[in-house]
Amino acid sequence: MGALTFDALLRSLKRSAPDPVYYLHGDEDILKEEAIRALLDRAVEVDARDFNVDQRSAAGLSPEEFHTLVNTPPMLAQTRAVIVRGVEQIKTTSALYKELTRYLAAPNPTTVLILTQAAGETPDSGLIKGASPVAVEPLPPDRVARWMAHRAGELGLELEPDAGALLLEAVGHDLGFLARELDKLAALTGGRPGTRGDVAALVGVRRGETLSDLLEATLGRRSPEAAWLVERVLEQAGMSGVRVVSALGTALLGVALARAELDRGVSPTRLADVVFRHINSARPFGLGNWKEEAARWARWATGWQPAELQHALRRTLASDVALKSSTVSDDQAIVIELVLTWTLPQREAA
Repeated sequence: MGALTFDALLRSLKRSAPDPVYYLHGDEDILKEEAIRALLDRAVEVDARDFNVDQRSAAGLSPEEFHTLVNTPPMLAQTRAVIVRGVEQIKTTSALYKELTRYLAAPNPTTVLILTQAAGETPDSGLIKGASPVAVEPLPPDRVARWMAHRAGELGLELEPDAGALLLEAVGHDLGFLARELDKLAALTGGRPGTRGDVAALVGVRRGETLSDLLEATLGRRSPEAAWLVERVLEQAGMSGVRVVSALGTALLGVALARAELDRGVSPTRLADVVFRHINSARPFGLGNWKEEAARWARWATGWQPAELQHALRRTLASDVALKSSTVSDDQAIVIELVLTWTLPQREAA
């Protein structure tokens, strides 16, 4: 059986009782926590959880402790739940792994075992085979906005439309960081609707000074404006030189894709639709609204030549390496130099 998606897991829990063992893996840790809450809601009544829910870290768990946890009968309830976090830390040659695989072959019917693995780790084939695997991956951009609205509702936070748009623009699609900012906004607003001004005060971003504005200025070849924006963007919460350069590199690759389609003979009027189909097929993580991104890449592509794009990509890679490898890096200087040197081929040609 293939891995369930996060959505498929939620649908299955509405139809039937939970399976004996779940293995949550993938790159969206905050959705794993939501999956755990959904499983607990289905498996153990709230009033019975004090005695029937146990959570452990795999790193500090012995085979004997694991055996006791999963085979303890529920107290005044039909089932109990055991959550083991960080299963990527269990070596496949260890006694704990052997005990775990033995249990997977014949799980206790009165225990729901939930195994979680950290983002960025390769799924374990043995756990996938023996458990009900759930691949918890990042949400597509249109779902992130809905997730933000749902999360805000859980906090009793109402966001004005332009406030929500600014928060997404400033924070991006990292659900963990977005959740933290929503928590802060809920505390800041105290029950009243959150405004664009509240978001600006919280994350330190002003109109016209977002990462999106920096991309617009840089890919639009307005380098003095882009260089001025670098400092303003890097001052914002959760921003770093690596994140800015990564966003610039992604946009530049998108422009290169659009430029290649132009050079193949795609008409400018159809270019955005063609680029959108590429994005929809690749489903890259971290982009904003895919149709809007496709339209921007198509628009920017007319201002770039292939040789200029190659030069800019080489400089972007060099900047990324410098930011990640230097022990004393000046993020602002590196990013400013990058956005300024992107125009050099155009000047040399002139």
